[in-house]
Amino acid sequence: MSLPLVALFIAAFAFGTTEFVIAGVLPQVAEGLDVSIPTAGYLVSGYALGIALGGPLLTIATARLSRKTLLIGLAGAFTAGQLACALAPGFAEMLLIRIAVAIAHGAYFGVAMVVAVGLVKEERRGMAVALILAGLTVSNIVGVPAGTAIGNLFGWRATFWAMLALGLLATAAMIALLPRANGRSARPAGFLREVQVLGRQQVWTSLILMLMLMIGQFVPFTYIAPMLREVTGIGADMIPWVLLLNGVGATAGVFIGGRLAGWKLMPSLIAMFALQGVVLAAMYLVSPYPLPMVAVITLWGGINFAIGTPIQTRILGWTADAPNLASSLIPAGFNIGIALAASVGSMLLASGMSYRSLPLLGVLAMIVATAVAFASYTSERRNGARPPLTAPAT
Repeated sequence: MSLPLVALFIAAFAFGTTEFVIAGVLPQVAEGLDVSIPTAGYLVSGYALGIALGGPLLTIATARLSRKTLLIGLAGAFTAGQLACALAPGFAEMLLIRIAVAIAHGAYFGVAMVVAVGLVKEERRGMAVALILAGLTVSNIVGVPAGTAIGNLFGWRATFWAMLALGLLATAAMIALLPRANGRSARPAGFLREVQVLGRQQVWTSLILMLMLMIGQFVPFTYIAPMLREVTGIGADMIPWVLLLNGVGATAGVFIGGRLAGWKLMPSLIAMFALQGVVLAAMYLVSPYPLPMVAVITLWGGINFAIGTPIQTRILGWTADAPNLASSLIPAGFNIGIALAASVGSMLLASGMSYRSLPLLGVLAMIVATAVAFASYTSERRNGARPPLTAPAT
């Protein structure tokens, strides 16, 4: 593993931790800022909105900056944001700070993935993307529990002081380890060109695949705790351990997906979508039985992230000549998909659908995704299309 990729991983871990750790200390934050827990929940949705809307705009606005300079600046913005969160006097200030950090988050992942694939040979691009994504999965396994424990022991503001230290580490790693040559921005392609590459069928079909993946993942995952309690009969004290296994599976899946992306990207993607449909059907069937359900949830987490890596690698490969907008749409698309999936799940439950039935919507999404991926790959092979060359650096 190259040292520049380690630096990118550390920052990804930091951004992932600060996004998700708020859920672990939400009651304390609500009490400390004198708001209700539902009101404090806007700190979560506001962050997702900042990623989805602000990330792409910031990426386009900073397209002419050296990528190394931009990445260091985004890590610095993260660090300053953690300091501001630790000192926030009220809820409104906290929300605005979180949104500002989220905008940096959205831009970071788009730029970091472009830089990561530029640091390695073409056949290693999938693993480079996987390492950035691993920052998110490892943050859920290590960063979020650690940040929550710190908040429980020393108060929620201590969580953000710890995040400040992590931000300083990430910024220092960027400064020390990112090479100047590989960290420079590609010659800006112009906004019109950035938009035009989104019309390539490999790009827009990949965005459809991303949406289907999010439906198959987050319609059940958003309501996994009540599903495990009410359908499977698992106690509340055991649910964190089940989620930990899901996170372990996800981390393994990221690297499996990275290898598959560098080997047979589209055939692997088609097979994994079909397999995930089977796994979601199995989740519906075994949900009343604890041990099989835990095994399925672990496998489900692994395949979710194994699919995510090739999708992102494909988008980056087919937009290499104008990557700024497309790369920033990756984290934006995931967060829009998460919000949409959670809303769809809520509407289904409100209409009388049971928790147990939620994976069936995921089965339908996987059928659609398998068909779209197969049609896209068939068209690509029939036309003999090849990904564009990377735009020259400036």
